Amino acid sequence: MQQRTFTCSFEHYSSREEMTPKMQELAEASIQAMQDAYAPYSKFNVGAALLLENGVVIKGNNQENAAYPSGLCAERVAFFAASANYPGVRIVAAAVTALSAQYVQGEPVTPCGSCRQSMLEYELKQASDIPLLMISPSGETLLSPSIKQLLPLYFESRGKF
Repeated sequence: MQQRTFTCSFEHYSSREEMTPKMQELAEASIQAMQDAYAPYSKFNVGAALLLENGVVIKGNNQENAAYPSGLCAERVAFFAASANYPGVRIVAAAVTALSAQYVQGEPVTPCGSCRQSMLEYELKQASDIPLLMISPSGETLLSPSIKQLLPLYFESRGKF
């Protein structure tokens, strides 16, 4: 038997002011997207934003539906919109944030497992890392250097794990 260890390393920002201006803009775009989320059932608004290589910022937010689970997470809305509207344009960075009317949320939000796998597919497809900002309502932020880091035992359709 062989023991394997996986580790993750994140940059931690106490506030947005510590980030670069581009990352601040991306964080702000995710907050704007969050404010327009359609979450009447969970009351958990999530916003995502992507910075594309051509300078375009794509926003997405969670979209719920009474016929659960017909809704879609903010991250997948943004990634799918980028792929549909700007095919072949590399994603330079991503950001996600959330705010709940029902829950106290102190930590930066992280993507769910389905979103991690979906976002990772785009990172693999473009063969370059996508840094991800994960932002709390207080402004505290974690920066992952890649999506892959969030899902070390990812599924790959070629049977590679």
